[in-house]
Amino acid sequence: MSADLTNSKGPLSGYRIIDVTQMLSGPMATMMLGDQGADVIKVEPPGIGDLTRAMGAGNRGMPPTFAVINRNKRSIAIDLKDHRGLAVLKHLVAGADVFVQNFRPGRAERMGIGERELRRVKPDLIYVSISGFGDKGPYVEKRVYDPVIQALSGLAAIQADYKTGRPQMMRLIIPDKVTALTAAQAITAALLARERSGEGQHVKLAMLDAVISFLWPEGMARHTFISSEPQPARSNSRDLIFETADGFITAGANSNDEWRGLATALGRPEWIDDPRFKTVASRIRNAAERLELTAEILATKTSAEWLEMLEANDVPCAPVLSREEVIRDPQVAANELIVESDHPHAGPMRQPRPAARFDATPSDLRRPAPLLGEHTDEILRELGISAQAAADLRSSGVVK
Repeated sequence: MSADLTNSKGPLSGYRIIDVTQMLSGPMATMMLGDQGADVIKVEPPGIGDLTRAMGAGNRGMPPTFAVINRNKRSIAIDLKDHRGLAVLKHLVAGADVFVQNFRPGRAERMGIGERELRRVKPDLIYVSISGFGDKGPYVEKRVYDPVIQALSGLAAIQADYKTGRPQMMRLIIPDKVTALTAAQAITAALLARERSGEGQHVKLAMLDAVISFLWPEGMARHTFISSEPQPARSNSRDLIFETADGFITAGANSNDEWRGLATALGRPEWIDDPRFKTVASRIRNAAERLELTAEILATKTSAEWLEMLEANDVPCAPVLSREEVIRDPQVAANELIVESDHPHAGPMRQPRPAARFDATPSDLRRPAPLLGEHTDEILRELGISAQAAADLRSSGVVK
């Protein structure tokens, strides 16, 4: 972690983002912008703060998920139900570039922090609304978490067990993360548009929209071209995890050259000209049979033996690593991806550096995830609020 915890040379240095989001999609989006140099001020309610502060075991009350997705931020705790707290927030917005919220549609307006209200204090504000389903339609009032989007987007169906057809959830919170990536890119694009036009805008993003767009290219390939001829349904086939004599590997062949290499490595040269597998299209049509035959052969030798032969024949392949093995993997080490540091409150920790590397405006890890309200006094001073006024706000519970 960089020794300089405050100064940034990142590409978004100089931009200020007010983040009132909770859970994962919003906080992860603003984390990425903070990694790239933006000054992200995390506004949380006094008391428990962001709900992810209370989720999962952590060191000294700092859960690991919160510690990662809220790095490079400052925290101020404000009671937005109090008109004095609302005034503090608007004071913050007046000096900001971006405001991000992920309340259910209509709630921000009822709280007095809707787009129209905040644009009165910052006319060129980039106002970002992240929701589960958007601001109209039959699902607007539904409570939404990641599994709901997995179910409704088709993601769980795509993950169905290849033998039983039973839909399955992905064990990572993919919809939240896809939404975060989409939001971060959209915010950056909106800032670029403002640089050109001088005008702010309202960016709206639904989790459902982000995930369906994400899975569509191959996940909905059968439904892309509209035809009077119904497209044949593809049967679920097994995934590309193969059990060996002592573990698990993945291996796959898309091109004809790769298929030739795989057939050679497996000692099945007759597969090269087999009509079932001779072309890319025929290999897709006969995927279930092809993968079952491959699995039977791969079960006969060790992972190391197969990987050596597969790599010698230029077949894409890899061992299936445990989470502990990922941390020690030589390519991960060569990429200098995992960094270790001391969180001032929670102690030693490791986490990935920002994935994108900028050679002229490097992103970095300047600040550890904050304690609730850790920077309240600092931020109030920056707003020009006197020490006595800040003390009055604190004693009355408006800030923490």
